[in-house]
Amino acid sequence: MKSIPLFAMLLFGSSFVQAAVQGKEVTYTAGGTVMKGYIAYDDAIEGRRPGVLVVHEWWGHDGYARKRAMMLAEMGYIALALDMYGDGKQAHHPDEAAKFSGELAKNLPLAKARFESAMKLLRQQKNVDAGNIAALGYCFGGSVALQMARLGENLKGVASFHGGLATETPAQPGKVSARIISFTGMDDPMIPAEQVAAFRQEMDNAGVNYKAVTFAGVKHSFTNPDADEYGRRFNLPLAYDAAADKASWDETKSFLADVFKAK
Repeated sequence: MKSIPLFAMLLFGSSFVQAAVQGKEVTYTAGGTVMKGYIAYDDAIEGRRPGVLVVHEWWGHDGYARKRAMMLAEMGYIALALDMYGDGKQAHHPDEAAKFSGELAKNLPLAKARFESAMKLLRQQKNVDAGNIAALGYCFGGSVALQMARLGENLKGVASFHGGLATETPAQPGKVSARIISFTGMDDPMIPAEQVAAFRQEMDNAGVNYKAVTFAGVKHSFTNPDADEYGRRFNLPLAYDAAADKASWDETKSFLADVFKAK
């Protein structure tokens, strides 16, 4: 929350309404399927500004994705936490999550259509600079965001947090317009060192402007404070790491500022 200057309180008294970051649920459609997203913005900022898409983890569109959208709004962007599963569907067990995410992994045109529907919605917001859009993704969402960059979506930048780096449709020279940054943990068995090395080779071969950041001693889902509970409940190699979370977010702030500045 922003502090209210003393002169404003004296001038307007108790009727003074403080501007603040706002969040609202939105619905849109993709191929006839109703999608449920969440838009966050600071209503004190006037004029057009960049927009950022937030792609959720394999658990589905949840409070964590919305939290990241709010954090982006606090930075001055308009953020849309999108829905990849449809109807705001969430998984409550890894088997469900694997099923939901697997359906999209096997159907790239469907994933692309759902991502593009959300991007269209974000671009249509009255205060969004439609030519200045980026995407952040977490776990499953990181893989989705990277794949959209590989497909040549018109994005200024893509940041993947503990997202899988492997793909069956690698980036091609001249196809990727987005700058890319990825963050992974060295102790993440889901994204082993060989996968990181292959990703770097893929990006180099395609001439992509990218950076692959790895954190020593860090496991999967390191940005999500709920990771420890998920790991215990389902016996998964997940663990929150506050230092890696902060470091990756700080670098993402600089990354976004740079890619949007280079319009």
